[in-house]
Amino acid sequence: MLTVYNTMTRKKEEFRPLRAGEVSIYCCGVTPYNDPHIGNARPFVTWDVIRRYLARKGYKVRYIQNFTDVDDKIIHAANREGVTWKDISDRYIAAYFKAMDALNVRRADVFPRVSETMEDIQRMIGTLIERGYAYVTEAGDVYYRVEAFDHYGCLSGRSLDDMEAGARVEVNETKEHPMDFALWKAAKPGEPSWESPWGKGRPGWHIECSAMSVKYLGDAFDFHGGGNDLIFPHHENEIAQAEPCIDGDEKFARYWLHNGFITIDNEKMSKSKNNFFTVKDILEKYAGEVVRFFIVQTHYRSPLDFTDERLAEAKTSLARLKNSWDNAAELSSRKDEGAGSAKSLLAAAMEAKAAFYEAMDDDFNTALAISHLFSLSKEINIYYNEVTTGAAAFDAANFAKVRAVYAEMAEVIGIFEAKEEKADDGLVDSLMELLLNLRQKAREEKNWALADHLRDELKARGVVIEDTPQGARWKRA
Repeated sequence: MLTVYNTMTRKKEEFRPLRAGEVSIYCCGVTPYNDPHIGNARPFVTWDVIRRYLARKGYKVRYIQNFTDVDDKIIHAANREGVTWKDISDRYIAAYFKAMDALNVRRADVFPRVSETMEDIQRMIGTLIERGYAYVTEAGDVYYRVEAFDHYGCLSGRSLDDMEAGARVEVNETKEHPMDFALWKAAKPGEPSWESPWGKGRPGWHIECSAMSVKYLGDAFDFHGGGNDLIFPHHENEIAQAEPCIDGDEKFARYWLHNGFITIDNEKMSKSKNNFFTVKDILEKYAGEVVRFFIVQTHYRSPLDFTDERLAEAKTSLARLKNSWDNAAELSSRKDEGAGSAKSLLAAAMEAKAAFYEAMDDDFNTALAISHLFSLSKEINIYYNEVTTGAAAFDAANFAKVRAVYAEMAEVIGIFEAKEEKADDGLVDSLMELLLNLRQKAREEKNWALADHLRDELKARGVVIEDTPQGARWKRA
């Protein structure tokens, strides 16, 4: 039974899909005014794992993730560079895809943009005005009337009296209540604008996701996700906007999931503190798969402290799993000796798989799930050593099933999917064969200094030499 922690109820609940066999998900995307940073990456890696797992459980998953391509920060960047807002958003949407591809994050089914959803946004605003939840000012701004929504504050657990204005709420004396927030902003010089029943302008931040999620997933859907920082005011306001526009009992998102913050050396990430790291910068030193593994090693709701030391630890841990992956691939190329020697290993693999699924069923506990992946990795290595040393005959049939289990668990986590660079015409393999032969000749001549020098130089360049009973082999570190 899958249970998820619902921010709305503040407890774990059994997941019951709105439609049998299907799961619908909306995750708030980025505002593309800069390269995505490590904090941006966490929710998208998190939801990528969740999507993979739900698909493994047999669900047909529909996943929507937006781009807020019209925003104050985008406009300011465009004006600063002397280009259009679309130039900025297109540039950094491309940067987003490049970064997420490197992290093995699969593409959403739809990536709606605010600029392409204006009619739907205006239609929702019109409904809110008609039903008394919004009002138009003389200046042409449209504001949401927070006092009209009885459940305002239900997600964040705040009372209206205790709330502070959200980061993107502009102070305006024409507002009926200080907490009323903008649905439509009247056009200003130097800003993009669109025609509307209330005059030229552009939408407020919150209405955009309400309109896009309903457009692509319907009036009710299963999951709505994002970072903890979006609970208030963004997601709170989404609920207040969407529910009054929806008739019927099922309204908007049924489960709200939020990932924890990422800190840098236990401090909040900030450009002013010079501890702001983009994914692009991190990828200059670490492979995308390592960054992804670093993120999923911690439960998504827990805070995650980003340090170079922890990234290095993640790299080492992932290398251990990759070694087992490679060992399994090597064994699979051997001829079957039909001895049934992998029966106990298969039993261990099935136990690890069951424990892995049990962990994932507990609010997508990747940290615990990965521990079972390591357990199976250890057992594979033991069997590999037994076979390669001649202590056990190779059992191809049962080992194939073990390898499939290992691959299934790895696929959910999203590792071992990066395409290895292949040298033209096999040049790398040929050169490595030459170096290994030179090293072997040095060993035969008892020239240990040269043999060790070759090994150490290759290691320094990211190549590990392993001496086995069948001879030396190499792999990338």
